[in-house]
Amino acid sequence: MRKKLSLMAPSLIFFFSLCFTLCFAGNVSYDSRSLIINGERKLLISAAIHYPRSVPAMWPELVKTAKEGGVDVIETYVFWNVHQPTSPSEYHFDGRFDLVKFIKIVQGAGMYLILRIGPFVAAEWNFGGIPVWLHYVNGTVFRTDNYNFKYYMEEFTTYIVNLMKKEKLFASQGGPIILSQVENEYGFYEGAYGEGGKRYAAWAAQMAVSQNTGVPWIMCQQFDAPPSVINTCNSFYCDQFKPIFPDKPKIWTENWPGWFQTFGAPNPHRPAEDVAFSVARFFQKGGSVQNYYMYHGGTNFGRTAGGPFITTSYDYEAPIDEYGLPRLPKWGHLKELHKAIKLCEHVVLNSKPVNLSLGPSHEADIYADASGGCVAFLANMDDKNDKTVEFRNVSYKLPAWSISILPDCKNVVYNTAKVTSQTALVEMVPDNLQQEGGSKAIKWEVFVEKAGIWGEPDFMKNSFVDHINTTKDTTDYLWYTTSIVVGENEEFLKEGRHPVLLIESMGHALHAFVNQELQGSASGNGTHSPFTFKNPISLKAGRNEIALLSMTVGLQNAGSFYEWVGAGLTSVKIKGFNNGTVDLSHFNWIYKIGLQGEKLGIYKPEGVNSVSWVATSEPPKKQPLTWYKAVLDPPAGNEPVGLDMLHMGKGLAWLNGEEIGRYWPRKSSALGKCVTECDYRGKFMPDKCLTGCGQPTQRW
Repeated sequence: MRKKLSLMAPSLIFFFSLCFTLCFAGNVSYDSRSLIINGERKLLISAAIHYPRSVPAMWPELVKTAKEGGVDVIETYVFWNVHQPTSPSEYHFDGRFDLVKFIKIVQGAGMYLILRIGPFVAAEWNFGGIPVWLHYVNGTVFRTDNYNFKYYMEEFTTYIVNLMKKEKLFASQGGPIILSQVENEYGFYEGAYGEGGKRYAAWAAQMAVSQNTGVPWIMCQQFDAPPSVINTCNSFYCDQFKPIFPDKPKIWTENWPGWFQTFGAPNPHRPAEDVAFSVARFFQKGGSVQNYYMYHGGTNFGRTAGGPFITTSYDYEAPIDEYGLPRLPKWGHLKELHKAIKLCEHVVLNSKPVNLSLGPSHEADIYADASGGCVAFLANMDDKNDKTVEFRNVSYKLPAWSISILPDCKNVVYNTAKVTSQTALVEMVPDNLQQEGGSKAIKWEVFVEKAGIWGEPDFMKNSFVDHINTTKDTTDYLWYTTSIVVGENEEFLKEGRHPVLLIESMGHALHAFVNQELQGSASGNGTHSPFTFKNPISLKAGRNEIALLSMTVGLQNAGSFYEWVGAGLTSVKIKGFNNGTVDLSHFNWIYKIGLQGEKLGIYKPEGVNSVSWVATSEPPKKQPLTWYKAVLDPPAGNEPVGLDMLHMGKGLAWLNGEEIGRYWPRKSSALGKCVTECDYRGKFMPDKCLTGCGQPTQRW
């Protein structure tokens, strides 16, 4: 049994050796049926693995596991905001952001690569992959016919293309990159930008093609893509998709084998049988390239998760799980599917199908080539009933919502609903961690921050400021502080009642303190960021300090004009005074960006001694604004490890100075919507097969 242990380290080590003689294509072209690589038609299975969502030591094994699963191509976005995080004059390609290293690992495995440059990516990634600094270049509007946006987008795209050319990574240079993508799912939002949107989409295609990469460019979900690029499909099912122009092949850039998760929501689950059905159906109906988004989802390390409210885990219930282990039976069931499809490759790519009805919801698509080869796909689209059909005088039993593949038009080698591959559960096994040096007991040290302004205030204002415009996403945290004087004659003081603090916020979360004491917390969720805080509070006669810690949980990553979506407080009132409700919204508010521990870098080796840590054998619980630190030996063995955060609140975690990411074991509120057993039959949607209701969203 594979196992995961219970303490996280980002340096998950996986190695393997590669000895391949590489012979990549010098030419990639296409016609209406398929890509043509080095003169040969190709039917391709692709797998999305995003380089920043795993550590470099994992990359070789992830690629190897994908190849063993029958995958031909690795697909990745290029994440603009990790390469230019702070300004347009600096580029970063180190560590998890070493794009060239990642592509060369793919090349070394003898696989192709699809490079989705974007540079807008969505991807549940912070700000959709666009650097936050670009929003503050005066006059910039994202993803429309805007001079600033187009200037910086073209500059970055050209830089990436030239980097690929320098390293000879395009197929036209003998490298693995066979397709590149510009923009991403813009067709959903183009209409909101009017004529500017149309001009921008046309410009993006022209700009990309002018890069002269020697490989085709694609635009996914672009419903008015020009003939210079290939428009492609993103969905749970793309069998009915048809390219705009008749000379383009049918490409599926995103087949979602699972779904993402947000803090406070249950966990979506897509059955292996339905994923296999969608893939077989796509190739049955003339598909040529199919990409799993995701094949390995990985981890949103640091503050890279977007949404907002996307979890640090980006497991996506993908065929390879977050820790790099094959998810069984999904990985194995799809591996067998890929084998079956590859048996059909030559015939289906060199013949035209004949469709034959076998009943009301049953059909066959038959491919027969000039050499006598024959392939048949027998489909039962009924989502309830099994069916026995007659095909060429032979009876075939088709389970509901399934496809049988017959590479010789006689023998079934695979049915999408019949899972015969190994099934295994991966469990988290607690590890008895030891203090560095072998001591049994772990020694914890804590540092508790003051609630409110630390150091000098950043500024004061008699109104509220937008959280994101103020922090510019350099931190999740922004303090809003003020004070109120309570007279001795207030009735609530005499009667022992508590006035009520009322707060309206655009999002995303909040801790409220009065006189250094936590009064309560509130937050939005993944479908609705704004929230209301309503809680009784303790006030005393005289001056009372109100300190409100506003928190973001990742920035918006998609939508029309999404860069203008704000966060933070919009109204603060206290109800229960003799004269009624007091509105504090136009009081003198004092602001401080970030936390003191962040500013001092106490999570880094060089900053750890900049505060006074207090040793404790029992770390405090339910204590806000607390930093916890321990030094310990790694667990024995080489299995993947995870940090169990079940008993923590909301915060951030670091290991050896590297930010692991946000944690928030917030319980799912979708009680009654979860299932104990998922029926694979019928079309899938993210809320069809939920698990984990009432459980922590992300424990590990």
